[in-house]
Amino acid sequence: MQNKSCAGQHTKMALKGILAYLCLLAVFPYSQQDDVEMKNCSSQLLEDLTSDLEVAVECSIKQNWTPQQRATLLVYMRNLTEVLHTQQLRECQGAEPVKCPEPEVPENGGLVCATVANARYCKPMCNHGYDFAFLRRSRVFEECSAATGYKWSSQYVGGNKLAFCNEATRAVGPETAYFAKDEDCLTTKRSEQTKSDILQDFTEELKRHDGVNGDIESLCLVCG
Repeated sequence: MQNKSCAGQHTKMALKGILAYLCLLAVFPYSQQDDVEMKNCSSQLLEDLTSDLEVAVECSIKQNWTPQQRATLLVYMRNLTEVLHTQQLRECQGAEPVKCPEPEVPENGGLVCATVANARYCKPMCNHGYDFAFLRRSRVFEECSAATGYKWSSQYVGGNKLAFCNEATRAVGPETAYFAKDEDCLTTKRSEQTKSDILQDFTEELKRHDGVNGDIESLCLVCG
């Protein structure tokens, strides 16, 4: 980590970076007059912001910030987290068949989804230390297609909830239904390799399932 000062000026720079990153996520309306401001919304900004946030974590421990300074940074971080989470949840939207409603992503877990022959399949997954409300060994994923009336084949009737991830001391489902012990859904998604492994597991499960035949498309992972 670079040797940077924990002065108030640096904190202001970090907050400015957070606001600029919100711009990158299209939180602020874009127009021709915004060209100059939009130049700040670049991949370099993400690198700078990541570095600044690392320093902010260290400074929050080493330096005696005032309650107002902490609250200010928490407000910006809360806003950024909400925007990022909303954007992340949209990554699986728009897949065929479009008549299928968007399934709810379980808290403390995630959903891995794919489309095969105009049918949508989603597999709920729980973070380590959480488990499903019912056994899923024989029911790894749920389906939405013409055969299901474009409704999810969920045990939770009347909605789009496919699973709940409840705190538990041991897992009773198949191994592939859980994220690794030291990697929850988001940390899994952050790594291209671990994310690829999760998607590959789901691909193999679909191929082994009777009645699921065809090319696998619109493969994605979203976190609750």
